[in-house]
Amino acid sequence: MSPPLETYRPPENDPIERIDFAGLAGKKALILGIANDQSIAFGCARAMRKMGAEIAMTYLNDKTKPYTQPLAEALNVPPELYLPCDVRIEGQMAAVFAAIEHHWGHLDIAMHSIAFAPREDLHGRVVDCSREGFLTAMDVSCYSFIEMAWLAEPLMSEGGTLFAMTYFGAERVIEHYNVMGPVKAALQAACIYLAAELGPKGIRVHPISPGPIKTRAASGINRFDELLEKAAERAPERALSTIEDVGVATAFLATDYAKMITGDVMYIDGGYHILG
Repeated sequence: MSPPLETYRPPENDPIERIDFAGLAGKKALILGIANDQSIAFGCARAMRKMGAEIAMTYLNDKTKPYTQPLAEALNVPPELYLPCDVRIEGQMAAVFAAIEHHWGHLDIAMHSIAFAPREDLHGRVVDCSREGFLTAMDVSCYSFIEMAWLAEPLMSEGGTLFAMTYFGAERVIEHYNVMGPVKAALQAACIYLAAELGPKGIRVHPISPGPIKTRAASGINRFDELLEKAAERAPERALSTIEDVGVATAFLATDYAKMITGDVMYIDGGYHILG
């Protein structure tokens, strides 16, 4: 694990720093799942902030605060909206939304970028996955998104946007992705049903499918470096997406310019998915 951050510094040639489009001015966004400065959720939060949104964010527990607090400061997160949220602990997510209701009164954007499976189940065959491991992976990686949507709905009385992070392994067999494939497939199915149910209220739902990115969560996948190498070789653009690439595209989907887009998987992977 990389050392804790004292302050956050953007990367060189950062596409987020070049944003000059205030398409999210006045919007309120909640980001769940920032673990460190390499998190996809952080790239999305930065892009949304650059487009004018105000940000609330969570951290997993006290052990992760040294990695996330400097990021909250870089995003200008109000201290009262930088909150703990372990989705396995009953009531923590509800407390986050209660704080948002108290502080902001409404919400425009909610992003779910959380996934977990026990290591022994993630590294084994799907057929060998334990019941406990499978249920844990589904609870953390899929059901918690449904819970987030349920809590966000009453705060999105004037419409809003929900995001979930998925991966192409939900649709095709990706070597070593194992049990997360069925879990992400369930997440994508949840997204389309939520898009249908919440659409009449003006709430859009976007499952975002980046190409493989070396994040803390992805590092748990066996032989992930090989997956990165193969993806870079095969993608039509011959390059891997970055968290900044994902952030800019995702932030655009939260603007009113994308108000007629909902329910479809949004691939941000250099075209990797078109090759099957």
